[in-house]
Amino acid sequence: MITSQAQSPWPLDVAIGDGKSAGLSSPSTVRMKLFTLDHRLILRKAGRLARRDRQNVIKSLESLLGFGKK
Repeated sequence: MITSQAQSPWPLDVAIGDGKSAGLSSPSTVRMKLFTLDHRLILRKAGRLARRDRQNVIKSLESLLGFGKK
């Protein structure tokens, strides 16, 4: 989930450094709140995360899901 809410950070929140290329109009955060959504409810693609932001989100997801841990 992407949110512009700056209050009460969650563990594993990832601040988006390049919001412009992601199509965001305000500072935002990727929050590890996972859910499913019917594809028919998606209205448009806003943009794309910059490479560094994608890498940070992937690290956070790996931590959340326990990848790489034994």
